[in-house]
Amino acid sequence: MVKLDAKQLRVSLKPENPETIYAKPLVFVLDNITDTYNIGSFFRLADALAIRKIYLTGKTVAPPNLKIHRASVGLWRWVPWEHYLDPVAVIKKLKKQNFQIIALEQDTKSKNYLKIKPRFPVALIIGHETEGVSSKILKQADIIAEIPLFGVNKSLNVLVAASVVAYQLASFF
Repeated sequence: MVKLDAKQLRVSLKPENPETIYAKPLVFVLDNITDTYNIGSFFRLADALAIRKIYLTGKTVAPPNLKIHRASVGLWRWVPWEHYLDPVAVIKKLKKQNFQIIALEQDTKSKNYLKIKPRFPVALIIGHETEGVSSKILKQADIIAEIPLFGVNKSLNVLVAASVVAYQLASFF
């Protein structure tokens, strides 16, 4: 496979068959992510892990967008993605395709992400930077996973948290 640097990616076109690259049985569902830097960075993370698709839902800004383009180094044109207003509709669609739904959130029902047993394919739900994953989406989740933290701060940036959990999930294949 050809490897492109950031400059080459920013001017590249979408590959003819992205499904040959992005084939891992893992998708991201971004729910109301509002920071375009985070959104663009999710495209970079999805590419790094060969994640099958990103679903942008709710108020999440969709490409084309200059800030997303810059943060993603153009990878939004490579990584398959779709935009839906209703995240619950996406989750129901994925459940019909036998995806296990894992929400990344701190909740009374959360389990340490290192102790969950994923059943692939998996949809990893990532929520708003401040509000997190909404309660209506948490009700749809098969598992709620969290990262235990040991300092004063009770949360990580959504991209950082998703990176930690996604790399753990990717290690299964």
